[in-house]
Amino acid sequence: MKINFKYKNKKFSMDAEICDNIFSQARGLMFKKNSKPLFFIFKSKKRRAIHSFFCVPFAAIWFDEDKIVDVKIIKKNIFSIKPKEKFDKLLEIPNNNFNFFRFYRGQRKV
Repeated sequence: MKINFKYKNKKFSMDAEICDNIFSQARGLMFKKNSKPLFFIFKSKKRRAIHSFFCVPFAAIWFDEDKIVDVKIIKKNIFSIKPKEKFDKLLEIPNNNFNFFRFYRGQRKV
C-alpha cells in the first residue's frame, strides 16, 4: 500500500506493508533486517505501548485518522514506548529508509 503523509512541511510517499491482524501486528519489525515500512491499522483509538526488542532502529509515526500525533526515533531494546495521544494507525519506518531518516536528523535540534 502506498502511504502518503506530510511532516514538517515535507511530503513523504512510501510503499508499506499493511499490518491489520493480531499476528502481523505482534511480529512488527522483530527479526527483520531489511523490511519495508509497516503500517498498522487498529480498530479503535488507544494509547498502546510498543517495544523495540529484536528490532533494528526505526521511526515510529502515530496517527489519529490522518493527523500525526507523535513521531519518535526508536532505538533497540526499549521496553515500552508510547505516543503523546491516542492513535488508530502507526507507521514504523526501519532505518534503511534513508529519505525519511536524513530529513528527520536534519530537523533535530541538538
